[in-house]
Amino acid sequence: QVQLVESGGGLVQAGGSLRLSCAASGSTWRIINMGWYRQAPGKQRELVARITSGASTNYADSVKGRFTISRDSAKNTVDLQMNSLKPEDTAVYYCRLLDGRYVEYWGQGTQVTVSS
Repeated sequence: QVQLVESGGGLVQAGGSLRLSCAASGSTWRIINMGWYRQAPGKQRELVARITSGASTNYADSVKGRFTISRDSAKNTVDLQMNSLKPEDTAVYYCRLLDGRYVEYWGQGTQVTVSS
């Protein structure tokens, strides 16, 4: 079993920055990828950014050039640096891990609110 603990959400003004962190613990014997998703009120959960075990990354078009995902494989952590935040970035952000058995795990979510 894998546990994911997120931190770093909060309230920020438009144009500001936040950094989200996610730490994985438990049976993290093989990780295919880790990533961040978000869900705004009334909307479906969507991919924000994802990083593979080989450090390949992909981003939602809406965050390219503003967000950066990084991973520390030794510590099993994944961070999301969010710059130039916009009100439309407001959402609950979830950390997700996909392991070698193609089982996915989710964190509890952290709220990010961007005021205009």
